[in-house]
Amino acid sequence: MTRIVGLGLRRGWIELRQTMSSATDLFGYFLPALFLVIALIWMRDDTIPGTTLALGAQALVGSMALLIVISGFMTMMQYLTMDREDGTLLRAKATPHGMTGYLVGKIVLVAGVAVVSCLFVLVPGLFLVEGLSLDAGGALTLLWLLPLAFLATMPLGAVLGALFESPRQASLMMLPIIGLTVISGVFYPITALAGWLQGVAQVFPVYWLGLGLRSAFLPDSLVVAELGGSWRPLATFGVLAAWSVLGLVLAPGILRRMARRESGSAVAARRERAMTRMTV
Repeated sequence: MTRIVGLGLRRGWIELRQTMSSATDLFGYFLPALFLVIALIWMRDDTIPGTTLALGAQALVGSMALLIVISGFMTMMQYLTMDREDGTLLRAKATPHGMTGYLVGKIVLVAGVAVVSCLFVLVPGLFLVEGLSLDAGGALTLLWLLPLAFLATMPLGAVLGALFESPRQASLMMLPIIGLTVISGVFYPITALAGWLQGVAQVFPVYWLGLGLRSAFLPDSLVVAELGGSWRPLATFGVLAAWSVLGLVLAPGILRRMARRESGSAVAARRERAMTRMTV
């Protein structure tokens, strides 16, 4: 298993270097970040009601959480469906434990892309927004929070991607994921929502990712807006760890089951349908 994980890590690193050397790919990662930075500039003089903290500080942290969520779920689904359509998954199926190595490689790739996208927002945001605070404790929080956030979302994104045969079908999941983000208090206090919605949000990793990022970057004075008046680091660690274990246990088996249904004729049929859509 160690060898398989090592091969997956190597594969992911190679794919990450390739995408980072592509001007087209880099522009695709930079463009959403550019829009977010423009929004930060627009609200730089506004403050959170009842406080003196810049509204842009909370928006910046929420934007990074949104980028990680979209990367973990949507980007992973898109990669999986594209690789299924062009036959990459069929080739991975032909190698021993190939699906596990494939999953590890894709986690490395998508995590690297997510980090780059967040840096495109964070670096200029640090100069544009007042009120952000990243001390030693916050940095330590990020060291365990980000890996757990990636592991809690990306295997689940792969599981969801296994349900669809094309990127177009997978894009239908965007609205439910955005809806989950909306009720998870990423951009505003979750305490403003109905109690049952607060309960639903706390089941999923999105809320805990946002809470962890706020605890790392925002001043402790804002903790009063959180449930229970606490950042709840132990609960954040526990919930994200539980989702990570669940995803890593489920995803390889589901991907292997999906791959068993793959064949050269199925890949050719999907390619033909894709070409038909392009010419219509």
